[in-house]
Amino acid sequence: MSRRVERAVELFGPDKCNCSQAMAVAFASAVGLEETAAMNAGRGFGAGIAAHGLTCGAVTGAVMTLGIRAAKLTKNEKDAKTKAYEMAHRFTERFKARHGTLGCKELIGVDLATEAGRKLNADMQITRRLCPNFVRSAAEIVDDLL
Repeated sequence: MSRRVERAVELFGPDKCNCSQAMAVAFASAVGLEETAAMNAGRGFGAGIAAHGLTCGAVTGAVMTLGIRAAKLTKNEKDAKTKAYEMAHRFTERFKARHGTLGCKELIGVDLATEAGRKLNADMQITRRLCPNFVRSAAEIVDDLL
């Protein structure tokens, strides 16, 4: 297991990074990004984009990381965009094959956009129990793609 994968899992937690930040920070040095910039970029994407349960934050953090890497592998914006889409497509297909969806709400089985969902999550520690697995999975795939 790569140190970056382990670091992504270690960074994730309620008093640490959200899922998107954990991915972006763990891979920052691999793509030439300052960790502070990675932390800031991923801040609003946790819990499915600001806790709306949309695209999983580990997925958005992974796609950001791959997009930065794509820019370093190409010479112009058109090629970078094409490469980023290719890498993101490979990532998302592999993530969906493992987990069936890219959606946070579907992955964790609770709607964090509602007060009832947030209470259920707090009472049952759903994100603490399930999300480290999604972060690990996303990190393994990114590590392989890089």
